[in-house]
Amino acid sequence: MTPVTVITGASAGIGAELARVFADNGHSLALVARREQRLDQLAAEIAAAGRPKPLLLPIDLALPNAAAWIGNALAARGLEPEYIVNNAGFGLIGRAAELDRAEQLAMIDLNIRALTELSLAFIDSLRRRRGGVLNVASVAGFFPGPRSAVYYASKAYVLSLSEALHVELMPLGIRVTCLCPGPVATEFQARAGISDRDVSWPLAVSAAQVAAAGYRGLMEGRRLVVPGWANRLVASLVPRFVPRAILLERLDSRQGKRQITR
Repeated sequence: MTPVTVITGASAGIGAELARVFADNGHSLALVARREQRLDQLAAEIAAAGRPKPLLLPIDLALPNAAAWIGNALAARGLEPEYIVNNAGFGLIGRAAELDRAEQLAMIDLNIRALTELSLAFIDSLRRRRGGVLNVASVAGFFPGPRSAVYYASKAYVLSLSEALHVELMPLGIRVTCLCPGPVATEFQARAGISDRDVSWPLAVSAAQVAAAGYRGLMEGRRLVVPGWANRLVASLVPRFVPRAILLERLDSRQGKRQITR
């Protein structure tokens, strides 16, 4: 079996940059996303740069059998995962009681269930290859998130799960790294209903920088990567020194001032 890196949510933003970084470092890729045309464009770009053309796996990860489908598609081509990169996910801005309930449950299904399933589905091949899992969370995972409650909670789950798996899977030779970017100007903002100008602030780090930091962290076997010095300060100091009640009030106020685009 030939090793391959599986990257979800690879059609744009951080996922596409992660694909470029892994390809530039010699990894063969299997790219997962719903938008096949976007995957085709990215695969053609990677091949044009002299890298192996990625395998494209257009599938909706919200489907209950997505991980099994991916595993079967890889096995049919003589491939097995060496690295799993769980980048697929989305967020929503608004009060939980006012947002569409089905859409919020779909967020949980993608951000939590699908990520958990893919993190655990290929343990045997990851152990054989001494590979790893890169889970993309967010600085949001360090905080409560009024007016984005389900999204923040989903990223807190990803952070907690990844840190625990980092310890549990280390004896098997499997690296698990949690990548927690701050604001990044990608299509994620449009999906969440956030104006582009909301990420034009001092904590913003480019998607390419986030992807490079995540790759380095995974290869180094780091538990946690927070790209950008300002984001690291916010994630490490604010939850420790700002009283929870004040933090909730400030976050609620900031989210309330965001321009909703949808």
